Amino acid sequence: MGRQPGEGDGTGDEPGRDSGAPGGAAPDAGPGPGLPAEGPAASEPGGGAPGPGLAGFAAGGGWDSAAPSAALAAALEGAAGAGWRCEGGSRAEIVGAVRAAAALESLFCAAKLGLIRSAIRHDDDGLGADYHGDLPDTWSRSLTTEIALALSMSPVSAGKLMQTAWDLGALLPGVGALLEDGTLTYAKARAVNDALELLSEPDKARAEAVIAPHLAGKTFGQVDRLAARAAITIDPDLAGRIREHAERNRATVVLRRERSGAAGLSGYDLPAAETLAAHAAVCARAQVYKDSGSFPEVLTDQFRAMAYLDLMNNVTAEARIAAGPPKQGLGAPAESAFRHDPEPDDPGAPAPERSGGSDCPCHECDGRCAPPDDGGPDDGGPDDDAPDAGGPVDDGPDRDAPDAGGPDDDGSDRDAPDAGGPDDDGPDDDDRGGPGNDQPAQPQPRSPRSTPPSSPAPPRLTDLTIPLATLLGPPRRPGESHGFGPLDPGLCRALAALAAASPHTAACVTVTDDNGYAIGHGCLTTGRRRAPLPGAPDPPLTALPGRLNLTITATRLTQLPGPAGPPRPPGPASPAGWALAPPAAPERQAPPGDPPWCGTWIITLPSGLQYQVPLELVPTHDCDHRRESHAYEPGDMLRHLVQIRDSECTFPTCSRHAKDSDFEHAIPYDQGGRTCGCNAGARSRACHKVKQAPGWTVSQPKPGWHQWQTPSGRTYTQEPHRYPH
Repeated sequence: MGRQPGEGDGTGDEPGRDSGAPGGAAPDAGPGPGLPAEGPAASEPGGGAPGPGLAGFAAGGGWDSAAPSAALAAALEGAAGAGWRCEGGSRAEIVGAVRAAAALESLFCAAKLGLIRSAIRHDDDGLGADYHGDLPDTWSRSLTTEIALALSMSPVSAGKLMQTAWDLGALLPGVGALLEDGTLTYAKARAVNDALELLSEPDKARAEAVIAPHLAGKTFGQVDRLAARAAITIDPDLAGRIREHAERNRATVVLRRERSGAAGLSGYDLPAAETLAAHAAVCARAQVYKDSGSFPEVLTDQFRAMAYLDLMNNVTAEARIAAGPPKQGLGAPAESAFRHDPEPDDPGAPAPERSGGSDCPCHECDGRCAPPDDGGPDDGGPDDDAPDAGGPVDDGPDRDAPDAGGPDDDGSDRDAPDAGGPDDDGPDDDDRGGPGNDQPAQPQPRSPRSTPPSSPAPPRLTDLTIPLATLLGPPRRPGESHGFGPLDPGLCRALAALAAASPHTAACVTVTDDNGYAIGHGCLTTGRRRAPLPGAPDPPLTALPGRLNLTITATRLTQLPGPAGPPRPPGPASPAGWALAPPAAPERQAPPGDPPWCGTWIITLPSGLQYQVPLELVPTHDCDHRRESHAYEPGDMLRHLVQIRDSECTFPTCSRHAKDSDFEHAIPYDQGGRTCGCNAGARSRACHKVKQAPGWTVSQPKPGWHQWQTPSGRTYTQEPHRYPH
């Protein structure tokens, strides 16, 4: 693996705190690590060591100006006491202890980066690669992947972390030193690195020298602006190059789940002129909705959101206005946004009252265009109000990492939401074929409504996993969407209806055990149309092409009439308009010894369409080899069952979808490995290559459990996917 100029780091060590000394001065290291410079307040009687307890952390105390070190960490732990409660400490002492903890956070982050650089040196093969000092310019994919496992982060995030470690050691050592002495948090050091990214190496050194003396005591936003200003000063043409580089190489659209459970759909680094034109079109459509008078009490922001989605979904203004305000979602009266729909056992439950009014000067949006409270450089700007702001200060996760999951991992990357490994966004065409490189995924199961051959290529399908219990009622179980996140029960019902309305949707049913592991599966096959069930909801205004996986526990399924039992005529529709029942004359009986729920079922969609669902066992826990192929290539159904069982790449920290991964033998086929579910797993192409690298082995102690052993001898086990159920 080589260096990756142009990529940020995704470690997400923020939120951090500025650990400079009071007044913005850099901490004074004093005569030695963790020792005070002088002063009676810093000493015990008759000695030069720092005073005991929290008093040493107050302003002027023995630990107040000490450089971060192991001695400082031990003193802080001892002074703070159990639970870090600081019993008996004054406010001044506790605030000083907070500053010390922030400095230690920076120190140990610098230690982590330094140790990563040591691993890069150790990985060097010494075969003449380029160097910066004693740092080789390249390192192996195997090392990146092992770091990912050690830190429980994705391989893409690990690659970015290693790149930042390399940059701060080889190109910006002064910034690395400011991180180590506690002057900068990790997020601020990374901001400097990113701002100077496109400068030449000599210009980076000049810019670092210009700004380094001014970084202490600065907020994240101030550090970011200082670095950007220095970069443009050193290279006046840089701003234009950065913009052109971003528009050419980084333009992207990102789908993400918001904390509220709603969705965010954002474009980044888009061509400015076309984006301004698109924004004007959205505003014009929003004005049409507002002028229609069909949406009372809807705010301007919501009109823009309606227009934004309608323009992309090809919904005309006339159709939207004719539909009127929906009961929920965009266009609903504002006061109903958080209304609770009373359940049968909660009649007449009152709706929560609306919160207070907006401070927005135009009185028409949610307040985000109000001026900052004090007009300060860091209030109300992109640093604080960005949709991905992730922490109590302004050191939030990068836009590159909307799913930031913790101090060391940014989760899914903006430019690779399903990323399966470093530098690899999918299968490589030139790597296919032969027992040494197992084949990538084949087409997915048939759509309930086939597309005519002459029609355009079908759109990309959105992955939706929705518990049938939520559609059949009354249980209200959450679902999930790969690349988006958890779905609340109401959203599950809405998305299932949208998917069922699309002719491109592919659908199937997965049976789970009580742990959520897939143990049975069937794809919807050809069916027939009948009248919609009584009480079925009206069809939706739009449709969502989806890969719809409906889950149900074996326990619940056995409580329904089995395929061999008497037929039950469908009654009134469930609240979502779905029904599941056995056929009048089962076309396929389960093989002897299979669970009673195996066989063919009939599922009815809200539109009245009915489909057969032949359920069979998934090779999880046990395997009877019924779908085994004696050739290298698996059959389509075996491939599909393995994808259902694994759901994602079986490398523990990889989240690439199984449908985009290779069908890979744990024991290679040319070494006697079976082409069967008990010897197969989904591996992204990048993780597949890692598995074949020296020192790596993968075994499958039982079907569905994948055990990875690294070159350093550590073992990590990935279990089957746990479905919502």
